[in-house]
Amino acid sequence: MLGYNCYLRLEFYAFYNLSLSAVPATPPLAPSPSSFMPTVGERNRNGGSVGVIAGVGGGVAALLLGVVLYIMFYRRRKAKKAAVLPFSEDSTLHATTSSVDKIALSSSQADKSVEFSYEELFNATEGFSISNEIGKGGFGVVYYAEIRGEKAAIKKMNVQATHEFLAELKVLTHVYHLNLVRLIGYCIERSLFIIYEYIENGNLRQHLCGTGYEPLSWAARVQIALDSARGLEYIHEHTVPVYIHRDIKSANILIDKNNRAKVADFGLTKLIEAGNSSLPTRGIVGTFGYMPPEYAQYGDVSRKVDVFAFGVVLYELISAKEAIVRSTESGSSMGLVYLFQEALNAQDPKEGLRRLIDPALGEHYPMDSILKMTVLARACTQEDPESRPTMRSVVVALMMTLSFMDEGVTEREL
Repeated sequence: MLGYNCYLRLEFYAFYNLSLSAVPATPPLAPSPSSFMPTVGERNRNGGSVGVIAGVGGGVAALLLGVVLYIMFYRRRKAKKAAVLPFSEDSTLHATTSSVDKIALSSSQADKSVEFSYEELFNATEGFSISNEIGKGGFGVVYYAEIRGEKAAIKKMNVQATHEFLAELKVLTHVYHLNLVRLIGYCIERSLFIIYEYIENGNLRQHLCGTGYEPLSWAARVQIALDSARGLEYIHEHTVPVYIHRDIKSANILIDKNNRAKVADFGLTKLIEAGNSSLPTRGIVGTFGYMPPEYAQYGDVSRKVDVFAFGVVLYELISAKEAIVRSTESGSSMGLVYLFQEALNAQDPKEGLRRLIDPALGEHYPMDSILKMTVLARACTQEDPESRPTMRSVVVALMMTLSFMDEGVTEREL
């Protein structure tokens, strides 16, 4: 600070001398031609002018020196501040995040949620360490954290995911439901971050493929199906405008410690205004194996896109197989919808269906309930979108299935 004060004094004196020298004592007269060629005597008598010019030059030099010192001081101070936190691997996003400004966030009403600082997220994730990583998807990595007294999942999104970031914020700041993941906040410093409530028991796909989780009972699977259907029914029927998820799959259904489900990952969500049953989309997004024909071929988006994908999830709950089944023998791939259609069209549908049921269930399942779930899944995955039920009808069907199981009622097998 001492050097900075000296610089200020020096700059002030130089400017003061320059100002005094620049003000003439008398109004200037028009120069005569001979005045451009002063004599030796005149040059001697004007020795003071030379001093003035020297003073001006010295003042300019001092000014330039001061500017250089100030820039060095400012850069050093900025470097020290930046050294407190290292840049994230997406530090090049700095220019991109400036476009995700308060105007865009206001339009999505994200400003009504809690904004976190990069420093908070960095500290809560131990520097975004691999040990805190709990998931990875097409748009970024998810980290576990404890922040502001709450367990949280922090999704750090890629540079290209600005649209998905804003879409997800727009949905989660408008919807509040027990079976939808809850938004905690966001951050746009150095990268794009969304902070959700932490769901401690992984996702449905992890449970079905048996990676570190106990096999789900059949009753738990029906409850998970009902919870997920209720979340979808809410965004399809009870919001204005309604929302279409467009990426329903077992990996986007989170399971809590009580084996209850919440729908997550709204980055691909589209809106439908009241009165519109469907709308075209410019690009096909989502996950193969869950896309209905009208969407995969023509890009038509409607509520029935989610209904079809949910039917595939029902098949997953029954079989624990992935949406696209790859044969280890032939190396070919086949959709799970097609496998179930083959079984149901067989001469003995019940026997064909038994071969598809998850072996982890053993014999601990009511066959009538399995059949009901299969029939519902087949209705959801009809080729014609108009033939598929609404999510409200799906919820009612699953409620009845669960109710019959609780009461121990055995219905006539189909």
